[in-house]
Amino acid sequence: MSPVSRGFHHRPSAPGGDAGRVPPGQHVTNDFPVLSAGPTPRTPLADWTFSLTRGGATEKSWTWAEFQALPAETVTVDIHCVTRWTKLGTRWRGVPVETLLSDVAPVTPYVMAFSDGGYTTNLPVADLTGGKAWVAYDFDGGPLAPEHGGPARLLVPHLYFWKSAKWVRGLDLRDENTPGFWENYGYNLYGDPWKEQRYAGD
Repeated sequence: MSPVSRGFHHRPSAPGGDAGRVPPGQHVTNDFPVLSAGPTPRTPLADWTFSLTRGGATEKSWTWAEFQALPAETVTVDIHCVTRWTKLGTRWRGVPVETLLSDVAPVTPYVMAFSDGGYTTNLPVADLTGGKAWVAYDFDGGPLAPEHGGPARLLVPHLYFWKSAKWVRGLDLRDENTPGFWENYGYNLYGDPWKEQRYAGD
């Protein structure tokens, strides 16, 4: 199966007052579709860590217990998948990315998020700070399920959801904006749903 499929079909967008919350080309779903590039990793919490790395070296790392002890926030956000579904009013709890980055200096302009299973995605640091992104471990009041990226996933709701890396294990600090997994297969380097930045050149 090709990693990139352009066989998307438009369906009606949100009714009434929700229309302004739905980017162009999206349709609202009450479901939470499961889309993955490979099998679902299942890392025991005793073996789980989250790390900040740079140039092949680890600058900061947290165990699961240490991560749970960090200041966390509960947020309600809309999420938008590149496959054209939007889910409104999703509730998450997690650690703000800017809290994690406060432990390293200097902070680079970009990061590469990396995950169990080998998944990666590139992001500007400006899109991870200022209350824009979290490492989330709770969804809708309970532990985040493995099929949705648990035990923890990146949550960057203002970008297409492939940027919210499932099973995230860390951020690699980088000076240049290099493409990650889907970006190497032709997805847009940035992924703004309001500009329909699905593919390179959009």
